[in-house]
Amino acid sequence: MPIIDAHSHLWLRQDTVLNGKPIRTTTNGRSIFFGEEVQMLPPFIIDGRNTAEIFLSNMDYAQVAAAVVVQEFIDGLQNDYLADVQRRFPGRFITCGMADYLKPGFFDKAKTLIDSGFKGIAIPGHRLDTPQGRVLLNSDEMMRMFKLMEQKDVFLSVTLADGDTQVGEMEEVIQECPNLRIAVGHFGMANPPLTPPWLDKGWQSQIRLARHDNVMIESGGITWLYNAEFYPYPSAVRAFQEAAELVGWDRLMWGSDYPRTITAITYRMSYDFITKSTELTDHQKALVLGENAVRFYGFQNLIDLPYIKNMSE
Repeated sequence: MPIIDAHSHLWLRQDTVLNGKPIRTTTNGRSIFFGEEVQMLPPFIIDGRNTAEIFLSNMDYAQVAAAVVVQEFIDGLQNDYLADVQRRFPGRFITCGMADYLKPGFFDKAKTLIDSGFKGIAIPGHRLDTPQGRVLLNSDEMMRMFKLMEQKDVFLSVTLADGDTQVGEMEEVIQECPNLRIAVGHFGMANPPLTPPWLDKGWQSQIRLARHDNVMIESGGITWLYNAEFYPYPSAVRAFQEAAELVGWDRLMWGSDYPRTITAITYRMSYDFITKSTELTDHQKALVLGENAVRFYGFQNLIDLPYIKNMSE
């Protein structure tokens, strides 16, 4: 069973400003994040360099054959580094380019990224608010970019604001670009465990987008969403089951949100709560952990990774 990570991040250094607040690498895996020092990486990554080589070591140990690397504004633009990663490790990574969508004129940058060979474009849709208002996913410039991506067969990796805030905009994008491959991230920002009805964010509205043939849902960050419950995340398993009832198991993909999630757990733990669950069938697990991603992203010639026994076993 191939295992594919549909949502991960890489960077050489965080050094950016978002909404007037800095995000900057410090020491011992920490970063200044919106005015607060947080543990952004495991503490043994003392230089703050979240590199492909470190990730590959984690992937090999956890028997993850390949990963999709997306981008987020909080990490700063990482296009140059991710282009290099794609060139050096073509069988292990598919990387996404990203433009600064908060400023008009991003289409030209996106076109350059597509022409340079990026197979995907990432949009952190939940961070599109500006002092002038929110950048709409169905704006003229966005639609122009999406139509180019559809023409070039470049997929879209997008995370959306909580609930149905941007679902209507995405429905219009899907209608206008029915052949644009779209992966909706963060599992629709699924509700944390035991969420009372009056705090329900309506995350299912994002999941229902995958009723369209060109849309998939990936679970990047689900162990963060369910961190209060912690491993083995039984409510996260139930969220997968609920999503499958809405759109089918063939529309769901596992994603880790590496490396931020592994400050609390190991990389293997970010998926083996699925493999060890007695609530899911082997077929369902195979679809979510790899088969759907192979089909959607077009991975080929995946590496076969052996299990390496721990010294303590």
